[in-house]
Amino acid sequence: MTSNVLLTDTADKVSVRLTNSPEEIEAAQRLRYKVFYEEYKAVADEKTAASHMDVDEYDAITDHLVVIDESLPPGPTQIVGTYRLLRRAVADKFGKFYTSGEYDIAPLLDSGAHLLELGRSCVLPPYRTRPVLQKLWQGIAHYVAEHKIGLMFGCASLHGTDVDALAPQLSYLYHYHLATPELRARALDSRYVEMNRMKKEDINAKAVFVSLPPLVKGYMRLGASVGDGAVIDHQFNTTDVCIVMPTHLVTEKYFKHYQRVTNNQIVLDGEFAGRIASAKGTG
Repeated sequence: MTSNVLLTDTADKVSVRLTNSPEEIEAAQRLRYKVFYEEYKAVADEKTAASHMDVDEYDAITDHLVVIDESLPPGPTQIVGTYRLLRRAVADKFGKFYTSGEYDIAPLLDSGAHLLELGRSCVLPPYRTRPVLQKLWQGIAHYVAEHKIGLMFGCASLHGTDVDALAPQLSYLYHYHLATPELRARALDSRYVEMNRMKKEDINAKAVFVSLPPLVKGYMRLGASVGDGAVIDHQFNTTDVCIVMPTHLVTEKYFKHYQRVTNNQIVLDGEFAGRIASAKGTG
């Protein structure tokens, strides 16, 4: 990237940027532990419990986007949110994407698009507001434009592992947001959980949408779709869905904001966007 600082709002002192030191990555890992393990009751192994850090093999190869509250005292506690970003060029060298442990992502790999995997997203409770989430997406829009990304994807989580209790949410996503066949990742056979658990006519779509986690609602507002099948993650006490989002569907205001603050023209993967639009038109 040409600059490590993505976006700053001087009015409320909350900014979004990439980490610039190992200490900041460690702070992001501690934040993830606080949210995933302490708040959402993920199951920690001995090493994780001792370190109070959520760490895995992907941390060393990914870019880490962080939300900084500059009104707090300088130091690690200023990091109040984080997102992990993995480009295909990096994943190919490493040998895999995180999502491939839960989903067959061959349709995405074969799409011809420049891919970006989104993952390990979390924000502290006081910052789970629409303005902060919008800032996160503005930061991602900057990153997408910088790397000419055509397609974003990743695992998003519904809290809990009782799929019957989550039937309205899973069924809503299946009936209203299922990805088109050419971009429809599918849960691995050994982990596949049926999402179509209720008839469409039995779903109160508006009420169910409101009940979705803020991040998943944000994805849907941006025009995302989901793959076929959910996956239960017992370690993290979640039920995961595969989010798929061509970047040309991202709400224009984020890209326009990026252009205003950088004076850069945005060049995305136009050829890929054209193919998807054409496929949907002939659908």
